[in-house]
Amino acid sequence: LKLTGFLLTSLAAWYLGYIFAAFLSKEAITTSIANLQDIGKKPVLRAPVPRRQKCDHWSPCLPGNYAYRILSGGGKEKLAKICFEDELLISEEKGNVGRGINIAIVNCNSLIDSTEHSGEMIAFIKNAPEGSLLLMTTHDDGSTRLKNDAKKLVQELGSKEIWNMKFRSSWAFIAAKGFKLPDDIQKEKINYSDKKKNRYNGWPAEIQIEGCIPRNLI
Repeated sequence: LKLTGFLLTSLAAWYLGYIFAAFLSKEAITTSIANLQDIGKKPVLRAPVPRRQKCDHWSPCLPGNYAYRILSGGGKEKLAKICFEDELLISEEKGNVGRGINIAIVNCNSLIDSTEHSGEMIAFIKNAPEGSLLLMTTHDDGSTRLKNDAKKLVQELGSKEIWNMKFRSSWAFIAAKGFKLPDDIQKEKINYSDKKKNRYNGWPAEIQIEGCIPRNLI
């Protein structure tokens, strides 16, 4: 009796399904099956495209801060770059990158080739107005013809590596004239030339420093 009842129930269910399907279009049945399959699928979460920050920082500076980023040159192809508040002060695009130490002063851009004009570099730094920022970086070699009096002046601005700079060292530095920069910001970095570790033929890898400076200091 149980087997007979099961067979009759199955036959009735099949017949009702057949009749039900006859009244539905093929598209409706296909859509229903696809919807049932989607129920078991997990939603695909896509990360939003990261928003570009000033000077290509990974995270934005807090309100009331200036953003800066200084990149040294690397080999013959990668030229030095100085960015402040998303404005390129020195770059290949601007055509003002030179061999040696490149210097930019906020609100007053300039290029000093220390390999040939160490004296002009000293005058440029001394003539920078009080309350200004000086951003410096090397392209190719910035040490061979850099005189000791120029090194001493950069040291007085707070550099701890200017005397350690060797042939084609990659170096980046930010200094303030007439005020003190916060202790917790990145001010200087150097990469010495090492034949065993150099990324480029005769050149060490490029370096960079970046950070945020409170506006009320300037």
